[in-house]
Amino acid sequence: MSKRDDFTNNLRLIGRWFAPGLGVKRWYFVILAGVTLLGVGLAMFLLGLYRTDSTNPLLLEILSYASLRFLPRVLRALIFGGLGVGLVVYGIWRLNNSLLRPYVRPGRPLVDELANYRRRERGPRIVAIGGGHGLANLLRGLKQYTRNLTAVVTVADDGGSSGRLRESFGILPPGDIRNCLAALSNDEQMLTQLFQYRFSGAGNLDGHSFGNLFITALAEITGSFEGAIAESGKVLSVSGRVLPSTLHNVKLVADMQLPNSPNQVRVEGESRIPQMAGKVQHVWLEPNDAPAYPPVIKAILNADMIVVGPGSLYTSLLPNLLVHDLLGAIQASRAVKVYVSNIATQKGETDLYSCYDHVRALEEHVGDRLFDVVLCNENYEGQLLDDSQWVRADEKTLADSRVRCADLADGNHPWRHDSKKLAETLIEILDEYTGPLD
Repeated sequence: MSKRDDFTNNLRLIGRWFAPGLGVKRWYFVILAGVTLLGVGLAMFLLGLYRTDSTNPLLLEILSYASLRFLPRVLRALIFGGLGVGLVVYGIWRLNNSLLRPYVRPGRPLVDELANYRRRERGPRIVAIGGGHGLANLLRGLKQYTRNLTAVVTVADDGGSSGRLRESFGILPPGDIRNCLAALSNDEQMLTQLFQYRFSGAGNLDGHSFGNLFITALAEITGSFEGAIAESGKVLSVSGRVLPSTLHNVKLVADMQLPNSPNQVRVEGESRIPQMAGKVQHVWLEPNDAPAYPPVIKAILNADMIVVGPGSLYTSLLPNLLVHDLLGAIQASRAVKVYVSNIATQKGETDLYSCYDHVRALEEHVGDRLFDVVLCNENYEGQLLDDSQWVRADEKTLADSRVRCADLADGNHPWRHDSKKLAETLIEILDEYTGPLD
């Protein structure tokens, strides 16, 4: 690149600092006003000096040349004014670069970082409800559009590392919350990888993730589980909030129809439901009157969009919606309510389910017409895992006027949603209902 091109790019970069919405111009003008007043004061001093020492011809000649009196007055004003503004802008730009250099990603101009931050700061208020890797994947895409994100996570998990910590320390399960915090992190590099690191080998740490242990330790230090989540969010610099659906120690219970038998069996515990052979008939929480976490209610009532899913139908989504006042807040909210159907069925929960079956199962538990939009995948290309099938939009699904189909599948892992495609489609839906919020 030539010096001329480099100079042109620098001028263009400086000009972008005056783009609308960055919140920068006002402070430039404040500084410029201060410098102008300082210049007026200096001019008054020089004028007084000029008048008192008018008998000194050498001083008069120096002042005359310094003030460019040999040029027309308008031209002198433009020269000094232009130099002043240019120096102020250049000085502030270089000062900002020096002060913020430790916090700016390499290769990303500071003005780009600021513009992106401001855009997401003004983004729509979105509440995402669910659990597991599906919710984390959704958040990873939505954080590119807004910082006003609230993830509402189930606390019914009783398996794996979360279940062991729940049993040993009496805290709510941190696993799904950890996944969402990592997904919302602004820097999913070393610190986030550390948060997601899972110990292996012999001993008591086997199977535990560092993030679960970290949240457990913070719960002991802060004295509350919600305090531990908030502090973890600060450590990871998350774009948004992660909240538990309830702070009560709830247990998921299911009635299941046994295969080739008219009998039903009752299964207690979220982790045991997918392992039991049979078809889920009905699920509920014990106790069934656990109140929702109050900040969750506030976020739902203030939301522009509420997204339920993707995630395990009976063990990730319904445990949130079965918290009665949380469900009541969703029903009362004026937000656009979207259900995101899974791409593939889940063994032990939704075998052979179509998109229609997912919606029917949800609304049988929480009431009809809860959602304004039902979002289904229409890309059935690729190889699924051996124990799953495509969740298809069949004739019954397409007969529902709320249904919208789109290509949402991840090309490398077709049983998962592509976070970018999913977030883009949801923002398009929100714009159709409310108009662009920018």
